[in-house]
Amino acid sequence: MDERLSAYLKSLEPPMTEALEKLEKSEKEAFVPIIRKEEQSFLRAIIELIKPGKILEIGTGSGFSALFMREYAGDDCEITTIEYFPARIEASRKHFEEAGADNITLIPGDALVEVPKLSGEYDLIFLDGAKGQYPNLLPYLKILLRSGGVLLTDNVLQEGTILDSRYIIKQRDRTIHSRIREYLYLLKHDDELTTSILPMGDGLAFSIKK
Repeated sequence: MDERLSAYLKSLEPPMTEALEKLEKSEKEAFVPIIRKEEQSFLRAIIELIKPGKILEIGTGSGFSALFMREYAGDDCEITTIEYFPARIEASRKHFEEAGADNITLIPGDALVEVPKLSGEYDLIFLDGAKGQYPNLLPYLKILLRSGGVLLTDNVLQEGTILDSRYIIKQRDRTIHSRIREYLYLLKHDDELTTSILPMGDGLAFSIKK
């Protein structure tokens, strides 16, 4: 998107709570990746639309997105979030405690190990973890997602490099590149899902379970 248009759309966004604004600012200053303004706006709209009672997040990061979803889903919504990296686990726990977020459950560990252990149905799943795991996680996520539920997948356009041939991708990034391409194909050709791929932020896949 044109940078001027993007900046204008961001300027229209109303402020978040003081606590979220402060956390967003501190994370940006520390170069910690968090969901971008346009993705925040879309995520808020989805939450308002489906009014989720249970949310699953893969990839807690600093805890910002879980706290953001909690703000708009309310205290009655149960949020489960999974994170692998110890430093991020420590940071998110601190932020959850400071916010008094008793309805957020943080599960430390590898998503491919922890997700199959989960049960029940989720209204919203936000997938923002290790990109190379996306294709392998999809079958488990479909089981956990209720009919009519929403699966949002972040970072699916990889700053536009998803268009590039794998041979010009840095060797260390080729696995992620091929896995994201595989994942997008799976989403678009899955008879159980209706998916739209949105060019906002770093790319957001919006899937509804039929």
